[in-house]
Amino acid sequence: MPLYEHVFLARQDLSQAQVDALAATATEIVESGEGKVTKTETWGLKSLAYKIKRNRKAHFVLLNIEAPAGVVAELERQTAINEDVIRYMTVRVDEHEAGPSVQMRKNERDRSRRRDREEF
Repeated sequence: MPLYEHVFLARQDLSQAQVDALAATATEIVESGEGKVTKTETWGLKSLAYKIKRNRKAHFVLLNIEAPAGVVAELERQTAINEDVIRYMTVRVDEHEAGPSVQMRKNERDRSRRRDREEF
């Protein structure tokens, strides 16, 4: 079965619970079409390079998906309709990355740098 990475950006004024609900809805869409979500990562609220639909920040969420192309098309259709999602992108990949994504490792590295600076 094909593998995909689906990333979406949710509006900045949503709570974390609402962002988690959006991720759960996307998971339900995939699972109802005989696919499965192998990993869900919430990258948190991040600044955007430029305003998108009057938002300077957005909640970033990554889903690793294993599903047929029709299921992914339905997920993208439902995501495009949702007013809380300001951008999304789905990419087909050869294999999913094991462990945390690069973005999550970057967050850990930044935290350790801050701790190192505080020690001095």
